[in-house]
Amino acid sequence: MSKFVSLRRALRHSVASSLLVGATTVAMVPAAQADEAQIRKGLAERLPKMPVIDEVTKTAIPGIYEVRMGVEIVYSDEQGLHIFQGSLIDTAKRIDLTKERVEKLTAFDFKKLPLNDAIVWKTGTGARKMVVFSDPNCGYCKRLEGDIQKLKNVTVYTFLVPVLGEDSAAKSRDIWCSKDRTGTWLNWMLQAKTPVKAADSCTTTPVERNMALARKHHVNGTPALVFSDSTRVGGAIDAAEMEKRLVDSGKS
Repeated sequence: MSKFVSLRRALRHSVASSLLVGATTVAMVPAAQADEAQIRKGLAERLPKMPVIDEVTKTAIPGIYEVRMGVEIVYSDEQGLHIFQGSLIDTAKRIDLTKERVEKLTAFDFKKLPLNDAIVWKTGTGARKMVVFSDPNCGYCKRLEGDIQKLKNVTVYTFLVPVLGEDSAAKSRDIWCSKDRTGTWLNWMLQAKTPVKAADSCTTTPVERNMALARKHHVNGTPALVFSDSTRVGGAIDAAEMEKRLVDSGKS
């Protein structure tokens, strides 16, 4: 798993001298008018280590505001006197509104993915397309790669994201810098043939961009799949499930 900055840790640090109640962080700020500007101002003043606020919006609950920082979300009262973390649940519909919101914020637009930074291979016509975020030392990724071989008429774009340590980073570099990236990747993942060590002059900037892309969209583990209709799956699925999703994505 890749390591991301914890919003909870940042908030705890910010309110070290504030009042803590149970599992909820409470930050007391001067009473002021209930509007976005005051919430922004008050939280910035009292919680200086809190990430920059990107958006403040009303929720469906009177007096409760969503405060968004990137794809991290907390909630505030209308005066900015208190903030709290956790899931906002619609009990009637049984929907986790916070999760739904984060999924929307971290969604992929398949058409805008930087496919030039991916290892590419295809079977048959290659008409159907899918993306895989993969670590070369990930056992589930290797199992997934084996199942992908059973698919027909598919183009696979693999983004190397070495989240499992230094050896993963080294193998990603060796694979990306090889003359035949696709062959080297498949030989390693399917047959455990160790890639040849890359020349010192080779750059891994595309792999670094892949890591940034994964962080942006909260790809916290490998494998992760994205289909042409921009739906995503976290974790390995078998060939039958991939086939179903390829069919479904082709309908959109």
